[in-house]
Formats: sequence, structure tokens, C-alpha cells
Amino acid sequence: MANSYTVLWTNDLCRGVVPGGRVFAIRAWQAALYTVCAMEVRQIVDYDRAGAELADEDYPKLIHWHPSKSGCISEVVLGAPGTPIRFDAPLPGDCLEQLTSTWRRGERKLKYVEDGRLLRALSLQGIYRLAPDSAHIVTRNLTDQAAEA
Repeated sequence: MANSYTVLWTNDLCRGVVPGGRVFAIRAWQAALYTVCAMEVRQIVDYDRAGAELADEDYPKLIHWHPSKSGCISEVVLGAPGTPIRFDAPLPGDCLEQLTSTWRRGERKLKYVEDGRLLRALSLQGIYRLAPDSAHIVTRNLTDQAAEA
């Protein structure tokens, strides 16, 4: 069996992931933060209904996650085709120092960043709502890297 993972989504986060929102996958590696891919949320559907909403070629991907349904998955986030998955798009150090997330108590800069290097990935564990300027930085990095490829 393949590895399985969990991510705790708080109630605030669950209310914040809505159609039109954007989800980014990121990777911390060798003191850098990589933007792996992005997808715009089109809709959120019950897991049992998701198969009817997916294109035929995407249905096998949903079946792959079937074991998770017995645990905690009751809904599926569907979106338009996202950006290509890539592992070679590090954020420049000056951008890394600007990344900010928002939460109930205000805004918070990414921790453990020093001289444009990510010293620890601890403050990236979980799911965070990016501040609008930070979302723009991450999106621009993906767009710029795709244009260079």
C-alpha cells in the first residue's frame, strides 16, 4: 500500500476554501521553498458524488484515494486543470522573506528565514491562508518559471 498522509484543516480554513480560491503545493528543500503547482478551486462536492463530476480520465485518481474516504474525507476539492507539477521553481530569497499568512489574530511572516534561506520547514507544516501580496508572489514565481522553461 502507498503512503498516506493527513492534514488538519481547522474550521476557519474549511470556511475559507471556496470556489475561486487557489491552492498551492509547496516543497521545502535545501534551504529553499519551491512552488510545486497551483490549482483554482472550481467546486467542493461530496466524495460520493465526485465521480460524476470528474472527467473519465480523472476518475481512477479518485479511486486511488478511496481508502481515505473511510477515514476522514467526506468532500473533494475539484478544479480546472492546474499548473504543471514542477520541482525546480524555488522562490527567490527576497520573496521568501516577504511571505505572510493571515489568520484570526492577524498576519504572520514565515518563520526561520534568514538571509533569504529557509532554515527550518516547521512553520510551513499545515495549511495556511496566504496574504494577498504573498499569493501574488507565489503565483508570479510559478508564471515566471513556466515562461523560462
